[in-house]
Amino acid sequence: MTDLHLWLRHEVRSTERRTPIVPSDARRLVESGVTLTVEESPQRVFPVEEYEAAGCRVAPAGSWVQAPPAAVVVGLKELPDRPDRLAHRHIFFGHAYKRQPGAEDLLRRFATGGGALLDLEYLVDDTGRRLAAFGFWAGYLGAALAVLQHRGRLAAPLTPTSKEDLDEVLRPAAGDEEFTALVIGALGRSGRGARTAFLTAGIEATPWDLAETRDLDRPALLGHDVLVNAVLATTPIPPFLREQDLDDPARRLRTLCDVTVDVGSPLNVLPIYDRTTDWTDPVRRLRKEPPLDLIAIDNLPSLLPRESSTDFSAALLPQLLRFETGGPWARCADRFHQACRELGVERGEFADE
Repeated sequence: MTDLHLWLRHEVRSTERRTPIVPSDARRLVESGVTLTVEESPQRVFPVEEYEAAGCRVAPAGSWVQAPPAAVVVGLKELPDRPDRLAHRHIFFGHAYKRQPGAEDLLRRFATGGGALLDLEYLVDDTGRRLAAFGFWAGYLGAALAVLQHRGRLAAPLTPTSKEDLDEVLRPAAGDEEFTALVIGALGRSGRGARTAFLTAGIEATPWDLAETRDLDRPALLGHDVLVNAVLATTPIPPFLREQDLDDPARRLRTLCDVTVDVGSPLNVLPIYDRTTDWTDPVRRLRKEPPLDLIAIDNLPSLLPRESSTDFSAALLPQLLRFETGGPWARCADRFHQACRELGVERGEFADE
């Protein structure tokens, strides 16, 4: 048995339909002795009744603020702006360790409230490999949207779908012109997903990874019609695209999808745009002549919420069953404290870890 109390929160972003814990895995947690409270959510792809049937407690949306102090709040994307002080340990993608906009404010909320961020991006094994990620589906959807945009078949606003329905519109149709595609970061999870989607669309994408980007062949990059970036830089590297590249008259590149969406970070390998796109307006034109369209959506896997949630939850479950036994979770806590020091955030009394 365990004293662990997990609190699965409702996501405040209206387009976020994923969950880090699906009902079947919630049942396994409950059966192992974990107390699991699940907030009601009108948008989560799995209804709360399925969690209740799995033995979970049910609470109103947003009630994590009043959760018991020892509860660990679990989510995916950003927290609401209130409360100012965060007293709990939170598990989610914080996007706060590379000086992204709002990073200092978020860390200060934890420091002054006595809580801690256990960032899922930094839940890694001994070799630094991420243990739970949405990467494959992010890459798959990034490439799929790029294909549909390039073929003139991307309809807005975007709506969640199933892989079967997405693949139906992704497959090549009579009259579709051939085009060239490039995937950078092709050997990672996102890159593999992107290449798989391109194959579904009848396109054999050019795969680039570390070997091809050490000495970047910029004319070759600009010579492709479609580019999907799936590189998450952890150290500074020369950007793949610069403003002057967009004005190159020899540029064939017409459609760009940035799966990584590291906008605002000094490690961004595509510093040619300063704001993301979204489900309502998924495409932004960066240049009129020759045209260049950008897709930069930071929750792509939520467009396939059931498939992506199921895969992610399966990977996260073993880590939750071993919560507070050191290893990956201790590394998450260490990275949080390091980030606070790097940003000069004044530390309060952090929750026991």
